[in-house]
Parts: sequence; structure tokens; C-alpha cells
Amino acid sequence: MRYFRLLVLGNGISAYGSYLNMVALNVFVYDATGSALAAGLFMAVRLATSVVSGWVSGRLVSVCDRKRLMVGADLCQALALLSLLLAPDGVRPGLLYVLAVVTGGCSTLSQVALRTSIPEIVGAEHRVRANGLLVTGRSLAMIAGFASSGVVVAQLGYSAAFALDAATFLVSATVLFLLPVRTRAAMDAAGGDSAKASGAARLTVRMLLGTAPLLMAMIAIRAVDGLGSSSHNVALPIYSSSLDPDHPATFISQFWATWAIGNIVAQQVIGRVTGKSGRTPGERAFALGACVMSAGFIMVFSGMPTVPAVIAALVAGAADGFTEIVYVSRLQTAPDDQRGRLFGLSASAENTGFGLGMLVSGALLENFSPLQVVAAFHGLAIVLCAALLVWLAGRGGPTPPAGDAAGRDQPTVTEGHDR
Repeated sequence: MRYFRLLVLGNGISAYGSYLNMVALNVFVYDATGSALAAGLFMAVRLATSVVSGWVSGRLVSVCDRKRLMVGADLCQALALLSLLLAPDGVRPGLLYVLAVVTGGCSTLSQVALRTSIPEIVGAEHRVRANGLLVTGRSLAMIAGFASSGVVVAQLGYSAAFALDAATFLVSATVLFLLPVRTRAAMDAAGGDSAKASGAARLTVRMLLGTAPLLMAMIAIRAVDGLGSSSHNVALPIYSSSLDPDHPATFISQFWATWAIGNIVAQQVIGRVTGKSGRTPGERAFALGACVMSAGFIMVFSGMPTVPAVIAALVAGAADGFTEIVYVSRLQTAPDDQRGRLFGLSASAENTGFGLGMLVSGALLENFSPLQVVAAFHGLAIVLCAALLVWLAGRGGPTPPAGDAAGRDQPTVTEGHDR
């Protein structure tokens, strides 16, 4: 953990750039083209690239140097933004879709590579704490990025926003490049020839066949969580406007600030609990946390007074952070040579769920209330979590680490069981 806090800082800075980028670019596309269709197409291209990139990233991080991949992903995003910044005004609209592909693909690649590498960077026994720190850093970055984007664009203009975005990625790439961290298991680093890569692919298939019912259920729940997340993101401005038409941003600001506080609290709690017990929360904790999270988001839109609604947002944020930490830590119990493909699959599933949810929830909100749409999407997640809990209760006994399912002769980087 000696260098990991610096890595978290660099990752948080690049995450700030990503969230600032998300708002500034979407507004810029609309201003540059004057077309809502063009703005929607830009978002669709970026999201579709993220889905495809999940599959590609899983294979890349299994055979390539992960640190170089993360540094390269940050540099590519910085160069793409600088190209947009320096391009003539007439060329910029065409470059926007190139930028959508670059940012969508590189952000997914960087996320998959980092999540895959955590047990090697900090040690398997510290992975839960490390994941918590990353969740906290990205939560704070999201709030800062969304909060400052309007000010940066309004006061300094798009060029300054793009330059700031590029600078954050350059800082992240520099920090990561200078850190002396190992991102791959020692045996993989010692000799990763093509035969070993082919064997890793076969072992991944064996692992998915052996542990598919459990892991695939968790990944499916994450995909449905993406549906739920998109529903409350789309519904939030509508609901906030209905509460206070004169100040529609007030409730949105309260919601996201409280959500971020809940995320930070979750990181602190889970870090202390795992530190004292030495055991990692497993699938039951994941399912229970996802249930609480979805229920919290539904309560936010139920029409309660402001204070109870903010408390519900706090609970939802804490459960959201807790669930993500447990989920990522669970997938990280897989052996190093299989982990990348799991996180690639997970990234594709989550991005697919979020993108599909944006489309469907936007259409449903034309005819249904925010509460009805959010309750439907998050209610589906609760149903799946309840089914997983029933299944786990029927199985009985602890679930072995994912590495054991792939074969007892395979090295694993985890020391404990997910119970």
C-alpha cells in the first residue's frame, strides 16, 4: 500500500477529467452542431465503444503489460483532447466522433486493467481496502467534475475545459508511469508465451463453466444495476424540477453530495470491518447490499420530505459503494491469468445495462412518473438479488474462491475465502 495512495490520487485526477469531459463535451457537441440528434449520437458512439472495449480489454490485459496499457490509455485520451483543441473550427465536428471512440475505449481499458491489477499491486489481503480507496476517489472526482464543469465552461470556455481535461490525463499517466508497481503475478511476468496465453484462455472457459452460475448471476445483477442507475440518472432532473421549478438544480445537488458522503462512509466501514475480521464479504453481502441500494433509490423518488429523501440518498450511496467494493473484490479472487477476462465481461455487461437503460427509461418517462420508472428498474434488481439469496441459502456452505473452480493446480493470488 506504500505507493497505492499516489495511484489513487492519479486515478482520481483522471476520473475528474473524465466527468468534466462528459459534461463539457456533451454540451459542446450540441452547441457545435445545433442538433440534439448529433448529441445523442455522440453519446451512443461513446457507449457502444465502451461495450465493445470491455471484450477487447479483457483479452489485452491478459496478455499485455497492464501498466503500459493504463499509461497508454491516459495518453491517448490526452492526445485526442489536444487534437480537438488545436483543430480548426470546421474540422471539430468530425473529430468529435473520433474522440467518442477514443475516450469510450480507453476509459474502459484503463478501468479493466486497474481492477485486474489490484491484488498484484497491494497484495490480495489488502484488495478490499484498496478497492474502497478507489471508490472514494472516484466518487469525489465525480462530484467535483459535475460541479465544476458548468463553471469552467461558462467562465473559461470550451478550449479551457478541453485543456484541463487533457492535463488531468497527462498527470495520471505521469504518476502511474513513475510508480514502481507490479501489475501482474510473478509467474506470469516470468514467462508468458503464446502457449501459456492459450492455456489461460482454456482455463477461463473452464472457470466460467465451473463457477458460471454464481459469477454470471453477480454480473447479471450488475448489468441490471446499470439499468437502475440509468433510470435514476434520467429521472432525477425531471423529479427535481417537479419539486422546485424555480430551482431545479437544488435537489440534484443535495442528492449527489449526499450520495458521495454515503460512498465515503461505506469505504471507511468496510475497511475497518475487513481489517478486524480478516475476511472479505462475499456473495450474500453483495446481494443484500444491492437490495438496500435499490430500495434507497426508490425511496428517494417516493415523494418524501427533503430530509427523509436525503437520508435515503445517503443510505443508497453507502450501499452503492459497499456493493461495488464487494463485487470487485469477489471477482479479484480469480487467478491472475483469468481475472482480466472476467472484468472485461463485467465492463461490457455494466455498460450495456446502463446504455439500454438510458434509452428505455427516457422513453418510459414520457408516459410514466419518475417513481414508476425508477421503481420498475430498481425493483427488477431487487428481485434478482432475492433470487440469488434464495439460491445461496439452498446451496449452503461457503463458496470456494474462483481460482479453485478453474483447477487445483493453478496458482491463486488470494489467501482467504469469500465468506
